[in-house]
Amino acid sequence: MAETHFTEPTTEYWQEIEDHDRPIPEAPWKFKYPALLLDDKFLYLPIRPLPSSTPDSAPKEAVASLSLTQCSFAVSETLASQLASLIKWKYSSHIDIVIGLPTLGLGIAAAVAKELGHSRYIPLGYSRKFWFKDELSTNLTSITSPDMIKKVYLDPALLPLVKDQRVLIVDDAISSGQTLLAIWNFLESEQLNCRVTSVGVAMKQGSRWKEVLGEERAEKVVGVFDSPLLRAVEGGWVVRE
Repeated sequence: MAETHFTEPTTEYWQEIEDHDRPIPEAPWKFKYPALLLDDKFLYLPIRPLPSSTPDSAPKEAVASLSLTQCSFAVSETLASQLASLIKWKYSSHIDIVIGLPTLGLGIAAAVAKELGHSRYIPLGYSRKFWFKDELSTNLTSITSPDMIKKVYLDPALLPLVKDQRVLIVDDAISSGQTLLAIWNFLESEQLNCRVTSVGVAMKQGSRWKEVLGEERAEKVVGVFDSPLLRAVEGGWVVRE
């Protein structure tokens, strides 16, 4: 098993797309996972061990994470461009409006909407303004804040732009699928009556989200790269089969 909880500062991560002519490091990986992008280049992601079932035992599983708010412009623009290309190829003629999920999904949603030729996008938010309404909100949880129930809102002033529309949802990543499921149900609820035609993310983390969403919805999700669940071995981490 892994000898220690491998960690290092993340100040240098997410800053550069590695060229395909450089050799991609093979497992086991200690600190960083090489995520393969659409053009055969890759991006290093920091490996984050998941909490152990007992406090004194070494972590046995880990994930590789992405933080779009800490990316260089070159990286965030590349991910947005590649995601927009995927969506154009498959779904662009079936999208009336792009909806961005808070918080890390808002930047890439705006960039993707622009690449698709839209003049704007619709941001959802966690912060409630005094004119917001409970009926235009939904509760959700996320893998990064598992013990916290958040409420996400649609500004009532934007309701005419969203109601009855064909929607593309954009977020930074999908992992457990719980956040996306709640937003999807919210958008297709009676008060909004949207039709979610597609979902775009930079990172697809693991595969648990497929079971949470169900086969029909999972098929509508596209992502730039995959980030598998990892397991501990001697000297680092490997992909968990």
